[in-house]
Amino acid sequence: MLPSARTWREARVTEDALAKIDITVAHPARIYDYWLGGKDNFAADRAAGDLVLAARPGLRESVQANRAFLGRVVRLLATEYGIRQFFDIGTGIPSASNTHQVAQAVAPDAKIVYTDNDPIVLAHARALLTGTAQGVTAYLDNDLRDTGPLLEQAARTLDFSQPMAIMLLGVLHLISDAEDPWAIVARLVAAAPSGSFLVITHPASDLLPETQEEASRRYNQNVATHQTLRSRAEVARFFEGLELLEPGLEQWHFWRPDPDSALDKNLKSGHAGVARKP
Repeated sequence: MLPSARTWREARVTEDALAKIDITVAHPARIYDYWLGGKDNFAADRAAGDLVLAARPGLRESVQANRAFLGRVVRLLATEYGIRQFFDIGTGIPSASNTHQVAQAVAPDAKIVYTDNDPIVLAHARALLTGTAQGVTAYLDNDLRDTGPLLEQAARTLDFSQPMAIMLLGVLHLISDAEDPWAIVARLVAAAPSGSFLVITHPASDLLPETQEEASRRYNQNVATHQTLRSRAEVARFFEGLELLEPGLEQWHFWRPDPDSALDKNLKSGHAGVARKP
């Protein structure tokens, strides 16, 4: 039996979760929130974020473009492909136009599962868990690396016999090569049925090599979880065996932009793709 939206909204932040939040050390979710213009961040996050911004011009605009990409893709999959299940992994701190808001605006009965392993995201779970009465919006406190338990818990809400969208936006760079993110993604895709979609955005190592290397060095020196930037070819490996939608693997601000958007042709964002499982 699926949990009701009311049941999930009764989740409370535990003292243990709050105790894990160290505001003196910069954290990826809080830095991302800062770059988006949010307020759920602390001095250490802002200081580290500013160091990276100083080395990587246009990064704040790139992060905002990544958020806009999320909205376009969710809307596309819900309207044109009839997707009614969204598995948003590494969701981060709530911001404007979250996945459930975009999906349920199109399809009020859509089911969304958010998952993250960051205590401060858990502390904001109640903000995430406000969906439509017809749909279901759930939050899981799971690590992407523990794929088995993650899939098992997601199956309490999502029907893995029906197509879904597996969304990994700005999260795979936090998994090192040694942890084999390609195998992790393959396990997720294998669990989903034909007609499902894989959506990925990934910071690039090969778009602005003259500034990105220094920005990444500063990030890894000051942030609790290190990042691994990847090339276009490395990101393309995540989509092996799947059918990429047009325009293929593209910078996320150029991936099917809204007709009225004012694109900065000089902006460099990161690699993005949307692919269907045959």
